[in-house]
Amino acid sequence: MSWESWVIATFSRTLAYGTPLLLATLGEIYAERAGVLNLGVEGMMIIGAFAGFAVAHNTGNPWLGVLIASAVGGVFSLIHAFASITLRANQVVSGLALTMLGLGLSGVLGRRFEGMPLFHPLKEVTVPGLASIPILGPILFDGQNLLVYISIVLAVIMWYVLYRTRIGVSIRAVGEDPATADSLGVNVARVRYLCVFVGGVLAGMAGAYLSIAYRPSWTDGMTAGMGWIVIALTIFAFWNPLLGLVGAYFFAALFHLSFRLQAWVAPELLKAMPYALAILVLIAVSRGTLQKRMGAPSALTLPYRRGEE
Repeated sequence: MSWESWVIATFSRTLAYGTPLLLATLGEIYAERAGVLNLGVEGMMIIGAFAGFAVAHNTGNPWLGVLIASAVGGVFSLIHAFASITLRANQVVSGLALTMLGLGLSGVLGRRFEGMPLFHPLKEVTVPGLASIPILGPILFDGQNLLVYISIVLAVIMWYVLYRTRIGVSIRAVGEDPATADSLGVNVARVRYLCVFVGGVLAGMAGAYLSIAYRPSWTDGMTAGMGWIVIALTIFAFWNPLLGLVGAYFFAALFHLSFRLQAWVAPELLKAMPYALAILVLIAVSRGTLQKRMGAPSALTLPYRRGEE
C-alpha cells in the first residue's frame, strides 16, 4: 500500500469512527455546561443503537431509524434530568443507573435481533467535483455518509450558540452560578432540562450511527465503552464544542491505528490506548483544583434549589 493510500484509508476511517464520539460529546458538553453531569451516555447510546436498528430493520428506512433513535435517547435522558434536577438526586448515581438501565434494556429487547445485518443502512455519498481533490477529496467527500457532515456542522453551530448568543450565555451562567442566573430571570430548571435532553438526543443519534451506518447490524453491547470515552472527551475538550471535534477525531485515530500498527506495536497495547487516555483524563480532573484550572463549570454536579446560595 502506498503512503497516499495509507493516509486516505486512515483519515477516512478516523472520520467514520469519530462521528459517534463527536455527536455524543457535543451533547454532553451542553449538559455539563448547564451544570449536569450525565454518566448515562453509554446507556443512551446503546438504547439509541437498538431503537435505530429495530426501526430501520422493520421499516427499511434508515433515516426514520435515526430519528426514532434520537427521540428515544432524548426521552431516556429525561429520566436522569428528573432525578438530578427535580428530585436533586446525586448526579453520579443517577447517571450510572441510566447506563445500567440502557445496557440491560437493550440486551433484553435486542435478543431477537442479535447478529442480524441491516439490509438498508445509511448510504455513503460522493460529492461530485470535490471527491476528485487529491488526498483530501477521497477522505472527506467520497464514501462518507451524511451524518459525518451533519456532526461537523453541528459542532460549529453549537460552538456559535454557546459562545456568541444570548442562549449560550444563559447556559453557561446556569452552569457557573445558578443562583445569580435565577436572580436575572433565567429559568435554571428549564435550561438544565433542555441541555440534558439535547445531550440525550445526540447520544441516541450517535448510537444509531453505529448500528445503521458504521456497522449496520445489531450486537449486544456494541457501544463497547464509547460512552465513557465521551465523558473523558468532554473534559479533554475543556467543554468547548470545537475542541470536542478535535478530540473526537484524535481518539478515533488512536483506535484506528491500533489496527494499522499491529505489525510494529503489540495490538493489545494499541487497543487500550484510547481507554487508558480516557481514564487518565478522568483521574486528573477528579482533583478539584485541576478541574477549576481546566475551566469546568463551577456548579457542575451541584443541585440547585431556588432561594439557596
